[in-house]
Formats: sequence, structure tokens, C-alpha cells
Amino acid sequence: MKLYYYAHTGHKNGLDRLKKAMALLKKLNEKGLDTMLLVNDFRAGLVAQEFGISESVTIETVQDIDAIANLEDAVIFDSPENHRGRLEKYCTEFKRVFRMAQSCDDRSEYGEVMLRLDCIKEDEHCIDGVIVDDCYREKLPKEDRTLFFLGDSDPDKTILSHRTLFEGKEVELLLGNYFYVKYEDTLAKIFAQLHEPEEYQHLIRTSKRVITASLQTAWEAAVSGAETTYILTYPLEKCIENKLSLLQVNTVDGFTENIYKQGVFSNIFDCHDITQKTEIIASKITNML
Repeated sequence: MKLYYYAHTGHKNGLDRLKKAMALLKKLNEKGLDTMLLVNDFRAGLVAQEFGISESVTIETVQDIDAIANLEDAVIFDSPENHRGRLEKYCTEFKRVFRMAQSCDDRSEYGEVMLRLDCIKEDEHCIDGVIVDDCYREKLPKEDRTLFFLGDSDPDKTILSHRTLFEGKEVELLLGNYFYVKYEDTLAKIFAQLHEPEEYQHLIRTSKRVITASLQTAWEAAVSGAETTYILTYPLEKCIENKLSLLQVNTVDGFTENIYKQGVFSNIFDCHDITQKTEIIASKITNML
């Protein structure tokens, strides 16, 4: 049996799903499972190598998983794409199907196991938890740095549109993997320092303050113990809002000066009591196979 994990990524939607996939695949590999990452974007496969996953296969859409996987295999997929009836087919043919919830009210449709932030009690078709690489739980000394990470892509040059928010603020920018060529030349005039995408994990783990419009980065920064501000670029669902609140993440509606108004961080909470370790999530998946 092989387990295939499909993560939908791209220039317009970034790499949040890939980062979740990396965290979970590493733990599944440690448990001896034969896995393969599937991506719909070649660049995502290259970034995966930086996170420790050496091999991946590029497919066009979620509808092409069955062109790779065999009947005795298992599948995990994290995608907002229209599966056009393929989900029912996958649940009928594959040994086991796991699907990452795309919203708080997303539920199992054909018996697939849902991976969600939270589950209804005694739901045998659900595994809950915030999926982040367990390296973020290993606390490192914090540098007195305010790090801004918009996300892995900025197709509309959002940062440039809000340059006055960052100029003269001694904010350091972590570049995204999909940023336009030569865009960084302009950004260098706005921020105190620019950091390459390859520094991502180290900077998230060692920065005292992290400001981001990436939900996955907000989870990772909060778990690592940073004072985290999440910029809302779309309405926040209740299950996400509740979890962010428990992790003491400051949420700000859009790009305003409020991104610098930190919430009250007690720094006494134990994130292990709030977020289930990816190790445990991987164990539950393994036990279902």
C-alpha cells in the first residue's frame, strides 16, 4: 500500500496546504508508511525539497489522483477544487480516503475521514487538530525582531499598496516563494531587512513578533511562542476564530496601523493543551489504514 497526499497550491493561493502536507508526511514516513506527495504546481515540489520531502509528482487537478494511485492505496487530499464526482469514486475504490476540511461546516460526504480543526464528539470519520510541523513546538531563543510575512504570493502587489504601513517601522520582510522577479528591489526600499524564503522555518521560530496574512504561518508562529498578529483578508469562520483566540493570536481586519497593536500575551499557556501534536494525528491516520 502507498499513501498519496495531494496538496493544491499555486501562485494565487500560496503554499499553506503544502506546509501542512510537509508536517504530516514527515510523521507518516517516520511510522514506516510509503508515501508520495502530489502537487499541481512544479514550484511547490521544489519547495517541498527544502522542507525535507525529496520526491513529488505533479498532476493537473484533484481529478487526476486515480491516474497515479492504485486500488489498494490510500489518499489524503487538501484542495478546494471541484472533484466532479471523483470523491465518491475514490471512496469506493481506494483503501481509505482522508480529506482536509475546507471550511468549518465541511463534513464527510461518502465516508471519507475528515481532517478538521475540531470534530463532533464520537465522530469516527473525523480527526481534529492544528497541523503544524512539530519543530515549531521546540522553543528557540527569540530575537527582538518584528517579522512580516504576507504569504508565499503577492500577485496584486498588496505590500506595495500599503507601503506607508511599513516604511520607517523597522519591520523585516520574509519574502514569498512566488514573489515577482525584481519585486524585491522595490521592497528593499520599504523594509529594514529582507529575508529569503529558505529562511522561513528558522525565522518563524526565532522572531519575537510575527505579522502575517497566512493562516498556516499564524498557527506556526503562535505554537512557536511568538507574539502573533493575523491580518484578516477574508471573513473569519468561527472554528478558526476560536482556535486563534485560544492560541492568543491577535486578529486585525485588513491592513491598518492596528497590525502593530499587539494583544495581551500571557506567555503562560501550553500550546500542547490546545493543539494536538501532528505526531498524534499521524498515529490516528496510521491506525485507520
